[in-house]
Amino acid sequence: MKITILCVGKIKEKFYRDAAAEFQKRLSRYCRLEIVEVADEKTQEQASEAEILLIKEKEGDRLLKQIKDDCYVIALAIEGKQPDSVEFSQKLERLAVYGKSHICFVIGGSLGLSDAVCQRADEQVSFSRMTYPHQLMRIILLEQIYRAYRIISHEPYHK
Repeated sequence: MKITILCVGKIKEKFYRDAAAEFQKRLSRYCRLEIVEVADEKTQEQASEAEILLIKEKEGDRLLKQIKDDCYVIALAIEGKQPDSVEFSQKLERLAVYGKSHICFVIGGSLGLSDAVCQRADEQVSFSRMTYPHQLMRIILLEQIYRAYRIISHEPYHK
C-alpha cells in the first residue's frame, strides 16, 4: 500500500523532523510512505474573515493539485470522526482489502482546510476536538499509522 501525507508547510523544528524521520523509517516495513509539502500562506495577526478564506483557498488549491485521482482521501479535520487506534487500524486494513492501494491523508495549515479539499475527501478524521499545531499533527498521524500497522500485523507496541 502507498500512503501519502499531504500537508501545508514545512517542519521547522529539528525535533519534529527527527520524529518524522524515525516513523518514516519504521513504516518502511509496512507501506510506501511519501510526505508531500505544499507552501503555506503568510497570515496577518488580525486577518479578516475574507483574508482567511482566501488563504485557505490558495492552500487548498495547492493541496488539490497534488491529489491523484486514484487516491482515497482522508482529511484531518476537527469535525471528523474520532476513531480509536483499533478502529483506525481496521479502517486501513479494510481499505487495503477493498482494493484502495493509495491512501492520501491531508493536513491543512494553521487555518485549517478549504471547503474544496473537504469536499474532495472521501472522509474526515479527527484525532481530538483539541487544536494541535499542524507540524505536531503530522507526527501524531505518523505514529497512529505506525501503530495501526503494528495492530494489523499482531505485533507488540499497541498498549
